[in-house]
Amino acid sequence: MKKQKLSQGLNGGLGVNYFDLLSEEIVFSVLDFLGSNPLDKKSFSLVCRSFYVIEARHRRTLKPLRTEHLPKVLNRYQNVTHMDLSLCPRVTDRSLGVIAGACGSTLSSIDLSQSKFFSGAGLLSLAVRCSNLVELDLSNATELRDGAAATVAEAKNLERLWMGRCKLVTDMGVGCIAVGCRKLKLLSLKWCVGVGDLGVGLVAIKCKDIRTLDLSYLPITDKCLPSILNLQYLEDLVLEGCFGIDDNSLAVLKHGCKSLKKLDMSSCQNVTHVGLSSVFSCTRCLEQLTLAYGSSVTFDLADSLNKLRMLQSIKLDGCSVTCAGLRAIGDWCGSLRELSLSKCSGVTDEGLSYLVMKQKDLRKLDITCCRKITDVSISHIANSCTALSSLKMELCTLVPREAFVLIGRCHSLEELDLTDNEIDDEGLKSISMCCKLSSLKLGLCLNITDEGLAYVGMCCVGLKELDLYRCAGITDSGILAIARGCPGLEMINVAYCKEITDDSLISLSKCSKLNTIESRGCPHITFSGLAEIAARCKQLTKLDIKKCYKIDDAGMILLARFSQNLKQINLSYCSVTDVGLLSLASISCLQSLTILHMKGLSPSGLAASLLACGGLTKVKLHASFKSSLPKPLFEHLEARGCVFQWRDKEFQKLTKSEFKFFSWFDAQVEALETTVGRCGVE
Repeated sequence: MKKQKLSQGLNGGLGVNYFDLLSEEIVFSVLDFLGSNPLDKKSFSLVCRSFYVIEARHRRTLKPLRTEHLPKVLNRYQNVTHMDLSLCPRVTDRSLGVIAGACGSTLSSIDLSQSKFFSGAGLLSLAVRCSNLVELDLSNATELRDGAAATVAEAKNLERLWMGRCKLVTDMGVGCIAVGCRKLKLLSLKWCVGVGDLGVGLVAIKCKDIRTLDLSYLPITDKCLPSILNLQYLEDLVLEGCFGIDDNSLAVLKHGCKSLKKLDMSSCQNVTHVGLSSVFSCTRCLEQLTLAYGSSVTFDLADSLNKLRMLQSIKLDGCSVTCAGLRAIGDWCGSLRELSLSKCSGVTDEGLSYLVMKQKDLRKLDITCCRKITDVSISHIANSCTALSSLKMELCTLVPREAFVLIGRCHSLEELDLTDNEIDDEGLKSISMCCKLSSLKLGLCLNITDEGLAYVGMCCVGLKELDLYRCAGITDSGILAIARGCPGLEMINVAYCKEITDDSLISLSKCSKLNTIESRGCPHITFSGLAEIAARCKQLTKLDIKKCYKIDDAGMILLARFSQNLKQINLSYCSVTDVGLLSLASISCLQSLTILHMKGLSPSGLAASLLACGGLTKVKLHASFKSSLPKPLFEHLEARGCVFQWRDKEFQKLTKSEFKFFSWFDAQVEALETTVGRCGVE
């Protein structure tokens, strides 16, 4: 649509350009209201030349897929403040130099958390040229050493730094950062196993403004804890998996850390209620406490929580819990908002019922795999915690189907996980009254049918995520009800719902925001259903069609034409050949490819496809291809940043219907080869 034609239409053909009456600030405000879908702003920029220019000036964040396009992209977008390179597998020093030269002091944040191939030289160019850089994510840079860490110290204004899994960095490198980056407020050293008491102590001494400190899985002891407790602004401390810390180590904390609001001591096996009591005696402002996979939750531990009057969240996942401990939590914790007991052994009706009756302000409750609770607990939860927004209760096997009707009383529910439970259609009818639901997980719920889904479709108009994994009673009728009633659906899982056909995909194609479809093991899905999804669901990024045996090359050609945002696809056991796989190379966003047991795929066709798909970061292949593909091919792809995962699982035994289909497919291929041969084509 041309701007001139539009303005003529608005003014009766007089040719007055009303767009010229809009200031740039007004147009910026319009762009601010656009959603997260990148296609929206792209469409806006294509309206006319002035909109194209204004959209470029408005954009502040870039998330490119390939670094080779950076010079051209940065030439257009010159006001970028945040650069996210987490989707680029190969980021070299040259790439960082290009960014530093183009962005300069404008750049304030850069994410390199999934990138590789850069060194201290590239980081130095960022630190020197980007003087206003305040946020840097180097997580998973497993090859960086102390020399590279020392260059980070040149970023004098740095405030937030993530270095998770930088395993070759030692106390020396962290010490350089501590000396150079005095303004740090957040530092994550998770899994930096070469960093110990010395490095952490230097951070605590030099970086006085630290608010958030993640020391997970570091080999630290009580030697550095006194320095940490002297950080007067520290609010969030993570000590997960710090096995060198015990009760004696925590005794020194009695007189410090008064500002602490969040504490995570998960998997600290040597810490008991004695050491925790020392911590709680001084951290009166604590709001969130995580003790997952730690010591038993006894009365003594829960009793020590009495000192934490501001505590709102407790996460005890994987702990052994006693009834006395749960009752004490109910008595002593003033007004809990979040409680997680996922995979906690020892949770019974008596303890849980008492706790929820006392804590009526709960907003989030996770009782996943609490296999001893029954309808008694569900009744107390429904009657007491009416303000719940999130309830996760996967695999609560003793809860009878009648109890799920009670959950419908929690009208504020937004997230509900009932995976592998006995819920039936009556339960879904009641739960559909929770009209705020945005996420509903019903995987392995074998008692539900289309009738129950129809209630959800009629009432839960805001549903965004629906998991129906292996729900054998679901057919096209139920999916149609969901598609009609939930137009904002973004993710659906119908894997191994064997009655699903193309009609379901045609229905779902009306949900324009759909970005994830998992339909593996649906043997009736064909090219026709996939064609509708490809043509209408422009935001599709993840597609799993494993064991959709009737999907062939025609489906891949349509995906290549319409699904340009597709990032991840699983084609295992499909009827796609070299032609279909090669067509996917035109999808520039494609990064993850799983292709196991595809009978129509040849080594030469696979090699050509892998070379043509320039953005691949992960490929899952059968081990038999290792010997049939040339070694230089793998070296070339790995140099581009692609990681190969090999599987040697045998071809699964087919059912009778599946065997008939593949026999038919082989016959069709043989007939096609005969026809081609008669035409004299090689």
